[in-house]
Amino acid sequence: MTKADSAVSQAYRAVYLTAEDLRVAASILYNAYHDDPFFIDSLYAGDMSMYEQKLRGAIREELNELWQQEQALIGLFDADRMVGVACIVTQQVPLGESRYWHWRLKMLISTGWQSTQALIKKESSLLEHLPSPHCGILQFIAVSPTEQGKGLGAQLVQAALSWCDEQPELDGIGVFASDQNHALLFSQHGFTLLEQLSIGKVEGELLFYRGHENE
Repeated sequence: MTKADSAVSQAYRAVYLTAEDLRVAASILYNAYHDDPFFIDSLYAGDMSMYEQKLRGAIREELNELWQQEQALIGLFDADRMVGVACIVTQQVPLGESRYWHWRLKMLISTGWQSTQALIKKESSLLEHLPSPHCGILQFIAVSPTEQGKGLGAQLVQAALSWCDEQPELDGIGVFASDQNHALLFSQHGFTLLEQLSIGKVEGELLFYRGHENE
């Protein structure tokens, strides 16, 4: 994908994921989000093995849905090895309370009713505070645990923003950050604070990047 390559160092390349990449992407996301406060609040009910099963299912179903809906799934590769992934969903796809019935059914089977409702409520809260209906959400972003500490998170964020800058119909992208280190990383790349949000029991910041075309 030449769109994002220019923003990434020569040692790595940012490309759109293929169907064959989804399994590895899901594994990277699972490890990165295993201790995420929102997922713990939404999916954990006292049984760690059940939580992990739900988390795997939620990530798998969301990746498959984003792939089917032709949303931006960007992988960061070192040669042929995926080391990071970023997933952006736009409001061209029904989100929150408008989610498709087949997504709801698959999530219900994978995570249960309460967890599915928590995922829907999070999206609805983000959509409510975004500046317009023409904004995307950075749904997932993660670097493989074995590759952290190399500055790859910054390269992956920049690859996502390069994609955003080339979407004339997009006013920008939002991301919910409950970790201050993550919020700092996004702010260093042009994200600004929109709102302090409470999603379930989790406090965090809704940050927004306004694409170059909209500055």
